[in-house]
Amino acid sequence: MDQQKNAFSFRDNFAAWVIPVAFLVAVFLYFFVMGASSNFQGNDSDNLPLQGNFLGLIYKGGYIVPLLMTLLLVAITFSIERYLTIKKAYGNLAPVKFVARLKEFLAREDIQGARAECDRVQGSVAMVAKSTLDKYEQVVKDTQMSKEQKVLDIQKNVEEAISLELPGLEENLPALATITSLATLMGLLGTVLGMIRSFAAMANAGAPDSVALANGISEALVNTAFGIASAAIAMVSYSYFTTRIDKLTYAIDEAGYSIAQTFAARY
Repeated sequence: MDQQKNAFSFRDNFAAWVIPVAFLVAVFLYFFVMGASSNFQGNDSDNLPLQGNFLGLIYKGGYIVPLLMTLLLVAITFSIERYLTIKKAYGNLAPVKFVARLKEFLAREDIQGARAECDRVQGSVAMVAKSTLDKYEQVVKDTQMSKEQKVLDIQKNVEEAISLELPGLEENLPALATITSLATLMGLLGTVLGMIRSFAAMANAGAPDSVALANGISEALVNTAFGIASAAIAMVSYSYFTTRIDKLTYAIDEAGYSIAQTFAARY
């Protein structure tokens, strides 16, 4: 119980610290790495970037860039964290193969062997299966309940186990879904601001201000690129992890159903 509380505390603290740390890192990179004077003509960040200097070009994206970089860093961080968490939840054997092995033990009515297999495999499916096997042995010894009540009790145990597992698996996925939309909107805002600057430069009397015009175009394009990249990473990650979680949920359902059916057939 203490380990579970520590795990939840770590995840809560991790999520709370990711965004401000990512913002500070983004601001540092924007001003001191991308905005370094060596990236620009005449060692002046007000001038155009040096030919082919990508860092200076990004700096010309304006103050929306650190915000977009923050979203990108958060999306990458949460994606890595979810990958490690869900990989651990899969255990030492693919859920489909584990369910097949579990059915083999149940077909031989080897409950202890099934429990040992759960201990060996670990992961969410194995954890729920072991909890259901514990309930299996518990209802077998219960002489007050009818057979139908025992089967329903086993199925209820599976449903409760799923409801406990899903929040931990789906944590931070809403943040990825939000970044998908927010990054697109922030990129669009930066694009509009860049276009406003470009048109303002073209509106000067006489010859347009070429530096301001180039800066405005750079701002528009850089923000568009960052917005698309951040949204794409968040969208792909969200879709990938939700698919993996759906597979885990299906495997848990199938494992619980197999245990309930074994009990119904045996007793």
